[in-house]
Amino acid sequence: MVSELATNALGHGGGHCILELSATADAVNVAVSDLNSAPPHERTPDLNDGTGGFGWHMICHLTDNVTITPGPGQGKTIHARLTR
Repeated sequence: MVSELATNALGHGGGHCILELSATADAVNVAVSDLNSAPPHERTPDLNDGTGGFGWHMICHLTDNVTITPGPGQGKTIHARLTR
């Protein structure tokens, strides 16, 4: 999930991202920021040509909570929580 968030941020967010990881006794928290303000969107996975479409489905399925907040600057930050 961390790899998918970072890969998507680099690929769709201008080639630069900030990754923050933290943990508590109850959860692991991931925050990935990029410079693109457009939120991620679901699309039908491409089963034939390998152009993707699996990532956001996977992230939403694997995490307990996902939120998107504005910033930094004109970009966005995706926060994902995994309960231990």
